Amino acid sequence: MHILIFSTDDHLYPAGGAENAMGEITKRIPDATFDLVCARLRKTASYTETVGNVRIIRVGVGIPRIDGIVLALFGHIIALRLHAQKPYDAVWSIMASYGAFAAVRVQRRTRIPFLLTLQEGDPIPDILHRVRFVRAQFNAIFKTADAVQAISHYLKRWAESMGARQVRVVPNGVDVQAFTATLTAPLHTETRASFGFQKDAFILITSSRLEKKNGVGDIIEALPLLPPTVVLVICGSGSLQQTLMRRVEELGIQTRVRFMGMVPMALLPQYLHAADAFIRPSLSEGLGNAFLEAMAARLPTIGTPVGGIPDFLEEGKTGFLCEPSNPHSVAEAVLRAQSLSNADRLRILDTASEVVRTRYDWDDIAREMHTMFTSLLHARTRS
Repeated sequence: MHILIFSTDDHLYPAGGAENAMGEITKRIPDATFDLVCARLRKTASYTETVGNVRIIRVGVGIPRIDGIVLALFGHIIALRLHAQKPYDAVWSIMASYGAFAAVRVQRRTRIPFLLTLQEGDPIPDILHRVRFVRAQFNAIFKTADAVQAISHYLKRWAESMGARQVRVVPNGVDVQAFTATLTAPLHTETRASFGFQKDAFILITSSRLEKKNGVGDIIEALPLLPPTVVLVICGSGSLQQTLMRRVEELGIQTRVRFMGMVPMALLPQYLHAADAFIRPSLSEGLGNAFLEAMAARLPTIGTPVGGIPDFLEEGKTGFLCEPSNPHSVAEAVLRAQSLSNADRLRILDTASEVVRTRYDWDDIAREMHTMFTSLLHARTRS
């Protein structure tokens, strides 16, 4: 198989969740080759490079706000030239974003099968507001796609409401081996000590982009409602970082919060294993890979019943739920997690880790995606 991919960004570090998923899937389909047409976004990025079985072709000048538009308007021209040199068997768009507009044009010109992947984590009303001036073209993305991969039942329902055909839920996955590997006792002690808290601290951890949708501010607001031994480690960066830091100072809880910045993926499992519970009171979520990583690492996990989170997080069964935008509810969920008996803790952790192993392993997901591609090709042959 020779597959054309459209994506706003490439899948190299520090890729977002959707792009990382693309990278995990492509490297597990070795009998296929991929051409990835994406926005350049960074001036230091080369225009072309090959990583494994993926050839990356970047368009634009290295300015994100411009390059996304360039991809939407002109990405199909580059793709059609490449198709003339070596025909593609399918076109795959990562999210209904800039590249998807180009994917529609390629599909209409070539009639090759078009697979749309939905990974959107922003609230759907916000997405529809952003595309209000190109709503007809946006709607066409869903109606033109021959098949849709939605990473959650929440996104499946959205796709169907937009007129999409053949919508199938295939979630993102977790590097189960990386997140289940336990720390040695000395490394566990060393990592906890590196956070700078007292030995008896109950360490909450979140790995989140510091943006409104991830609700990190609600965790900070909840801390004064909790015992002083409850502390927070924040892994991630974003536009709200300075605002959140100022709020920590205003609340006088500087000794209870650590901002770690962007944490390399290789180090994240170590941090998770050194904590006592994971929390992210999201306002919206396409799926929520960070929750799955925490569950794989056998951490009590706290989230909100929004977006794709209910696909895997159940109160008292695989974790704990709190209300979005409600610090009091956040605090109550933390107290429930903190007060677990050893037996209940083991029961929840066993159930949660089993869910991750059986439903969210990248190898299984890559096989499902391979099946989706081959089904599209067979349908094309029959027609």
